Amino acid sequence: MTAFDLTGRRALVTGGAQGLGEGMAQALAAAGASVVVGDLQDDAAAAVAASLGVGHTSVHLDVTDEESWSAAVDAATSALGGLDVVVNNAGIEISNLITEVTADEIRRQLDVNVLGTALGVKHALLAMRPGGSAGNGGTIINVASVAATIAFPGISIYSATKSAIDRLTRVAAMESGKLGYGVRVNCIYPGLVPTAMGAGLADDMARLGLFGSAEEAVEAVVSLTPSGRLGEVRDMADAVVFLASDASRFVNGIGLPVDGGMGM
Repeated sequence: MTAFDLTGRRALVTGGAQGLGEGMAQALAAAGASVVVGDLQDDAAAAVAASLGVGHTSVHLDVTDEESWSAAVDAATSALGGLDVVVNNAGIEISNLITEVTADEIRRQLDVNVLGTALGVKHALLAMRPGGSAGNGGTIINVASVAATIAFPGISIYSATKSAIDRLTRVAAMESGKLGYGVRVNCIYPGLVPTAMGAGLADDMARLGLFGSAEEAVEAVVSLTPSGRLGEVRDMADAVVFLASDASRFVNGIGLPVDGGMGM
């Protein structure tokens, strides 16, 4: 057994039906955790859970809805016999220039990225704190972005929401510690990963006239990254396993860059 072994841990991953969330669910399961895949896409979430093997399941979850959160956490805790890890991964990105962004685009990103994560932190703490439905402490991992640490054009609102997640993470960690909840709260800052969302972002940069093509936008990101490449899903997933494991037992209230140095 190593410090990264998650055998016996119970985890809920939001936005787990695709992209980074799917990769995080796979990595947690591979490390030994039992995983509940939470997502609006019921069929896709169920397929991911089935691909993980026996002992894993899925749950319908609209992260913007408090009742949905309460039901999902109850279902996950019941299905797994407890809850030790919550990964708040669900998020959206809508590219636009500041002068063109609409109120609906702003609200949508605030609802999913900020409200959704805040509700996730709330209900994870309620479940994992002493006297909660799980009650044995645990860890919360929020997914921010390198966009919280750099000024990249076309993603002003997305960047603002991810900066909010960083602040939320740190305050939640302090509250948890002060109140003796026994729950660590951290976040990661993923760099650009060529998932559907990442590819869409590159296309948007060209559409908005900020770069000559999607390829040029990607080249700009790589040129800003000391590691000289885009991120991979496994890079982000491995960081989540680290923060969920005993290897990070004294890591609390931090934002961990997983961006190849882009945001330094």
